[in-house]
Amino acid sequence: MTLLLWWAGASAQALQLRGTTSVFDVDSANELWRWLAPWSYDPPTALQPDGTSGAGAGGDTAVSGGTQYADLYRTAMQIRYVAVFVCFLAGALLLLRRIPPVQGRTPATLCALWAWGPVAGTLAVTVSAPWLIASRGRGSYRFLPQVAGVIASSGPVTVFAALLAAVATVLVARVTVKGADPLPRRSVPPGAARLAASVGTAVIAVSLVILSYVSVAAWIQTSFGFGGGLLSDPGDLLREWLLLGAWTGPASAPLGDWLLYRAADVLMLAVVWWALRLLPGLLTRTTVPAMAVGAVCATVLGLLVSQVLHMALDDTVSVWGPVYLFSKLGDGVPAALTFGIMAGVAALVALRLAGDRDSGKQEKVTSTV
Repeated sequence: MTLLLWWAGASAQALQLRGTTSVFDVDSANELWRWLAPWSYDPPTALQPDGTSGAGAGGDTAVSGGTQYADLYRTAMQIRYVAVFVCFLAGALLLLRRIPPVQGRTPATLCALWAWGPVAGTLAVTVSAPWLIASRGRGSYRFLPQVAGVIASSGPVTVFAALLAAVATVLVARVTVKGADPLPRRSVPPGAARLAASVGTAVIAVSLVILSYVSVAAWIQTSFGFGGGLLSDPGDLLREWLLLGAWTGPASAPLGDWLLYRAADVLMLAVVWWALRLLPGLLTRTTVPAMAVGAVCATVLGLLVSQVLHMALDDTVSVWGPVYLFSKLGDGVPAALTFGIMAGVAALVALRLAGDRDSGKQEKVTSTV
């Protein structure tokens, strides 16, 4: 995934070539630039803190300052690429250990690894945000809103890169486990699994249904102002980490359209519930890290499914071009990480209270082939 993102970022400069508009329309080229720019290793053209080129009086000082800002930008991208490598690798190792691609688990492993990719991208841009903001020369101005903007910039490119990386990872894992003793799926009481899934889904619904309602979301974004300075406007940052969507009452839209958009939210919750219902049986051990990461992946999968449904409902392609069809992919991943962790822990607690006890011992099944 790291190599795919590096290749995508290296391709961003091609969008500024003279012949780009003969291949893409202007709106599509700008949208593609928005996707690829967060992963471009080349610093932006304007490196000065005031946007000047460094010419004229004091030019040597301005050039020196521009070089320092360019170095900060490269440092930010180095941190970003190392972070995405470490985060994806750590999550993939945990998922492959707890959901190995054997005994009918391969589709679940593939989906989980795919969902973990955008999470790794979000964590990477979050870790590198301070250096990237400092490279713009205005890190002390509304720092938290700038961090929120950086976190939201990982874009759809991480979704596509994660899909390819997940396929490659599962293929390699299938080869490495060939010949190993098959691992049976755990027998989880159906009632306990349904209860755990319902509790976890209720946690996700708090963000999707309650916090994402427009009036509540507006209160979250505007009620925590600390005045001016470095930590002004924390509401922008809270919005990224707490809201899985945005919706309002049917008065602002025709009832039919409103119901269609709410169907996407219902579909997301249904996907989350079904994934959490299957998760305890798919895991080799129901540990806290495994349930938390599994719930995060289930939430991201639900988000992707709902966003695909939104593609069919929105009429942006005829207006802005085909690239805009995928512009919303990957939105809401920070909130999916926040509430996915809480949902996984809550589901595990409900599972234990319902009587499911995971001793950690697996029965060995000898192959007769």
